[in-house]
Amino acid sequence: MELLNTLVDKGLRREPPTREEALAVLATADDDLLDVVAAAGKVRRAWFGRRVKLNYLVNLKSGLCPEDCSYCSQRLGSQTGILKYTWLKPEEAAAAAGAGVAGGAKRVCLVASGRGPTDRDVERVSRTIQAIKEQHEDVEVCACLGLLSDGQATRLRDAGADAYNHNLNTSEATYGDITTTHTYADRVTTVRQAQAAGMSACSGLIAGMGETDEDLVDVVFSLRELDPDSVPVNFLIPIEGTPLAEKWHLTPQRCLRILAMVRFVCPDVEVRLAGGREIHLRSLQPLALHLANSIFLGDYLTTEGQAGKDDLAMIADAGFEVEGTDTTTLPAHRADALAAAGAGCGAHGEAAGGCGSAGGGCAPCGDAATSETSATSETPATSDTAPVTSAAVPAEAPPAATPAAGARTDLVAVRRRGAGTDLPPNA
Repeated sequence: MELLNTLVDKGLRREPPTREEALAVLATADDDLLDVVAAAGKVRRAWFGRRVKLNYLVNLKSGLCPEDCSYCSQRLGSQTGILKYTWLKPEEAAAAAGAGVAGGAKRVCLVASGRGPTDRDVERVSRTIQAIKEQHEDVEVCACLGLLSDGQATRLRDAGADAYNHNLNTSEATYGDITTTHTYADRVTTVRQAQAAGMSACSGLIAGMGETDEDLVDVVFSLRELDPDSVPVNFLIPIEGTPLAEKWHLTPQRCLRILAMVRFVCPDVEVRLAGGREIHLRSLQPLALHLANSIFLGDYLTTEGQAGKDDLAMIADAGFEVEGTDTTTLPAHRADALAAAGAGCGAHGEAAGGCGSAGGGCAPCGDAATSETSATSETPATSDTAPVTSAAVPAEAPPAATPAAGARTDLVAVRRRGAGTDLPPNA
């Protein structure tokens, strides 16, 4: 069959696959995995070349969260033993950010636990952003502070924030099984507030929480409709002491198929390889660079990541290069839309070109998923259109709700960064 050739052609035209095609990617056999990676890699290289953007997390406030997100070590009533502390001072956060910038990070992500910031918190984070920008003029700053209230996105943008992160995490249908203290709609609203304020939106997912293939496709198509500029793909770290501690559903092969599906659905978006990559991809991490054009450098919020020097060596050994601050990450049509609209790339105006939108506007995911109309929008500067080998697609995907045979449940004696020390994560 011509599935992969079709998906490459659509990706180069910024045309969405159908839901059936996206599901077929997740259902491909391990024997066909390299063909899937090669196909999605053509789309990745067409829009982003061989560049890898580095991002660095600074945890401004750890634990003490009133929300009950089942995957999170900082959740209400957490017994995970993570280090808990209130707000870092602006100079402390700036020093922590400097470590990431020194390692090559182009974006610093400022994260704080909690339902959402108070106005006083926004002022505090604004001073932190200004402190970082004073020392590192060219660095991008992304804030991740939870649900925003009216006017807060604009204040963050005025303080110098370039982007705002708020992940959808999972499908709308299953969201209530993961979190009960806020809704999926709350998250969508916050992403749209960030876009309306002129910030670049960052929103992604967590795979491995027991979701089905249909759930994964649902959330990725919802992200396409929402149209963030960057989509972080996290793989659940089953931390002891959380309700999802026993959820071991991922293998390296499944992680690669998920990344490939995201790339096909959102071809011209910054796809970020995020939390859990070291645990679940393991020695196949370099293959993931053919799918994602962005990674986190070093540690995460409450768990340790791969050593930064090992990340840099992996990128070089795989034949990729670290993206410099003098390079625009996004393809020209997205970067120009972000600069011109003043309302975030893919803001939902009638004339705005969405993530891979065919012809103009961000179609609802149901419409986009069934569109067979050829796209008339800008094509990538580098057309890598050589045919790819078709992969045989099984009639049915394996159940996602049972632990995969190759899943390793012995890997997370979870290293809780800072636990038992005076050092906050990434400080």
